Amino acid sequence: MVMDLLRSRVALEAEVLVLRQQINVLRRTRSRRPPFISIDRLILGGICGLFPKMYDVLAIVRPDTVIRWHRAGFRSYWRWKSKRRYGRPAVPLEIRRLIREMSTANPLWGAPRIHGELLKLGIEIGQTSVAKYMARRRAPPSQGWNTFLRNHADGIAAMDLFVVPTISFRLLYGLLIMGHGRRKILWFGVTAQPTAEWIANQLTEACGWEQIPRYLIRDRDGAYGEIFIRRVRSIGIRDRPTSPRSPWQNAYAERLIGSIRRECVDHIVVFGERHLRHVLLSYMSYYNGTRTHLSLNKDAPMSRVAETAGRISCRPILGGLHHQYARV
Repeated sequence: MVMDLLRSRVALEAEVLVLRQQINVLRRTRSRRPPFISIDRLILGGICGLFPKMYDVLAIVRPDTVIRWHRAGFRSYWRWKSKRRYGRPAVPLEIRRLIREMSTANPLWGAPRIHGELLKLGIEIGQTSVAKYMARRRAPPSQGWNTFLRNHADGIAAMDLFVVPTISFRLLYGLLIMGHGRRKILWFGVTAQPTAEWIANQLTEACGWEQIPRYLIRDRDGAYGEIFIRRVRSIGIRDRPTSPRSPWQNAYAERLIGSIRRECVDHIVVFGERHLRHVLLSYMSYYNGTRTHLSLNKDAPMSRVAETAGRISCRPILGGLHHQYARV
């Protein structure tokens, strides 16, 4: 009673109000667990939130329960406060997905570029809304390695020499020139004496003077002499020899030579230079126009159209070593 005399009138009234509300709850029901309605939670939670000492007065409910009521009321209040009452209309879900897909597929595009494309598609939307729904990136926009290599592959050619033994145990040299863009074989040359002048002439016949590659990848074989280097420079090709003992730097040509051995010359006895040239040209026709490749999504270097109508016919290639299937 002495402590009550020293307390403020407001604190006493708050305590009285809390006790009175608990009595009202007990009068309302006689069950062991009295139910609390919204007004009970509002009064008890509000007063205890303003006067934390009122938690000691609670007798029919735990303080943790009152704190939980107060937090639930806080969330409900701000949910009501944040309810949209005016402003711009909401952007439809389909347009938001389209903006995200465009920003993901085109990492070099900004909000103005995507906004212009949407306007051309007849979609009226603000540029700030486009920027809001674009995909967020942690790093600056950059193309991946696959895109980078694919963009530069059309201007790169590779060449290499390989050895084929004949029936008389002589060695013939085959010259392979291929393009990186579609893995297409551009030229096959056969000789018994690969000189720099002969290789330069083969390169000129393969590339011509119109559709020349920008870069040429080759190894550091001694056959590529000064005459070959001057010819490459005069054509306008940038010569890029690989590092010593690094065949992996010319991986496409090395892989193709392996395919030529496994699929062609390892199964044929070569009689001479003319015979080898005929075999390699036949294989080049099969490789470029018929053979499918994993790197080209199961397509040939010279793209094949899928045929769905007609009877399937089979034509042997290289004496039946391979076959070509088509509909007639």
